Amino acid sequence: MIKDPQFLDSPQFVSALNQCIHCGMCLQSCPTYNVLGTEMDSPRGRIALMRAGLENKFEPELFFNSFERHITLCLACRACETACPSGVKYGELIESARYVVEANRSAGFLERITRWAGTKQVMPHPSRIKLLARFLYLYQTSGMQKIIRKYSLLPKSMEAMEAILPELINPSNQVNDFAPAYGNKKGDVLFFTGCIQEGFLPRVNQATINLLRRNGYDVYTPEDQTCCGAAHAHLGDLEFAKKLARKNIDIFLNNKNSYVAIINNAGGCGAALKEYPHLLKDDSAYSRKAQTFSNKVMDINEFLVENLNTPPAGEIRIRATYSDSCHLRHSQKVVEQPRELLQQIPGLVLVELSNPDLCCGSAGVYNLTQIDTAGRILEAKLKDIKATGAELVVTSNTGCQLQLIAGIRKVGLDIKVMHVAEVLEWSYSKQENGIM
Repeated sequence: MIKDPQFLDSPQFVSALNQCIHCGMCLQSCPTYNVLGTEMDSPRGRIALMRAGLENKFEPELFFNSFERHITLCLACRACETACPSGVKYGELIESARYVVEANRSAGFLERITRWAGTKQVMPHPSRIKLLARFLYLYQTSGMQKIIRKYSLLPKSMEAMEAILPELINPSNQVNDFAPAYGNKKGDVLFFTGCIQEGFLPRVNQATINLLRRNGYDVYTPEDQTCCGAAHAHLGDLEFAKKLARKNIDIFLNNKNSYVAIINNAGGCGAALKEYPHLLKDDSAYSRKAQTFSNKVMDINEFLVENLNTPPAGEIRIRATYSDSCHLRHSQKVVEQPRELLQQIPGLVLVELSNPDLCCGSAGVYNLTQIDTAGRILEAKLKDIKATGAELVVTSNTGCQLQLIAGIRKVGLDIKVMHVAEVLEWSYSKQENGIM
């Protein structure tokens, strides 16, 4: 049998596995099943593979080759959880399965170096991400990017990473550790910046802070915070994800200010932060702290819907569509709040996608590790977006925003991509400047 690092004999795993009744309600909600059409690339099929591994009925090496292929093709978007009538916790199942995959595969030298550098030497360190952003800003402004893209000078793996680069701004600006409320103060909040967001989409973070200040909140941003660990969990590196979780818990819970919430603005990060209790459930020193931390975490959309003391009033005459973050929709169950906020903006016409619950193909680092499949999933999303006639696509997650910017640029659509926070701040700014 393949090496088992803890999960095959786990009562929790077996219980979660047995909840699946193989009804097939998950099939049409699964992006990989929709584009590949194979049973083993559906949630039901992957659960069947997990059960086969548990029952040890197959020759180990041949079985593992199939197990690895189909498990790693899963986006872990968790749309199947929303569709499942039996309440199967598929996210927990796929997390354990990925852990097994990583314990049994031998990654090549280049992959090991890339993962080590990206996930352990860069992402957990905000200062290093900002340094990388500065380098890439010079790469763009020097004209080198145009040459690289025009002549396709990069290998395919690096080309995928380069393709999702947004247009960077001068990264010398950074979020201050304290930003006072505008007008009458309602309370204090802590802000989780995220790693990639702060480096490559800093305008989203600044817009988020401005929104909180406009609605009466002092914003504290702990400077020693680190990556949420979502990418590491996606790659099966649960031990490093736990290390990052413990650090964030210590930093945020040790903050001396009396705060009402820990705010984040990325659906994937927020899901990871809220699931720290599950990640650290076997850690006697941190399981209770993780629950205390998780109880305070709120996405900016759900927080503003409950605390919008000053609604946006600046008119934006534009046709827009909202592209859900999978983890915001399916994990955090924050679905209507972004739409409610956007509908408050005068002049903005919000048009729904025909399949708003389907993934864009970003899924953490999926668009970098499963390039072809991610591309096919993105094509379906772009077709849906184009059919709305929207001039603006609004997102609520870092990876989604980067993925959609790249996809829209590639197919030549004249459509802006912005975060909900950016669009709301746009409206507030128009109101302030008297532009109606």
